[in-house]
Order: sequence, then C-alpha cells, then structure tokens
Amino acid sequence: MAKSKRSEKKCSSCLAVSRGEKLSVKQGGGLSAKGRAKYNRATGSHLKAPAPHPHSAKDAARRRSFCARSRGWHGPRGLAARRRWRC
Repeated sequence: MAKSKRSEKKCSSCLAVSRGEKLSVKQGGGLSAKGRAKYNRATGSHLKAPAPHPHSAKDAARRRSFCARSRGWHGPRGLAARRRWRC
C-alpha cells in the first residue's frame, strides 16, 4: 500500500486551532502568540502581532499594507483576520 504524499512530508510549521496556535474564526482568525513563536522558530522569520491600533508610524504603515494585500480575501478566516486588523 502506497503512502500519500501528504503523509510523507513532515510539516515543520503545521499550525492548528486545537493546539492553541491559531485563533478560531469566532476569536478573530490569525495566529496566536504561541503560533507566531512556533512559525518563527520553524522558518526563521519574524512575524509580529496584528496592529489594529498602531502606536507608531511603522505599525500604521504595516496595517495599511496588510489591509491592501488582504482586500481579496473572501473566506471566513480571511474576513475574520481583516476585522481583527480593523481593515
């Protein structure tokens, strides 16, 4: 019996709502602090928390950029994330 390709690959940054790494749609979508930390460790990136109320010009620019990028998101998780960012 052949294994599926999905089971052969090891996902280094698989995130799940049940483990508390992603927020549910009801909670606003996106990643939790635990999920951001896991993703950053796995990929070497530096994800930051959402900036719905920017405290600096950099945060305001990041928020504008996110809102512009995510305009085409029409799924429930995407819409929840956009609400969380106050787009």
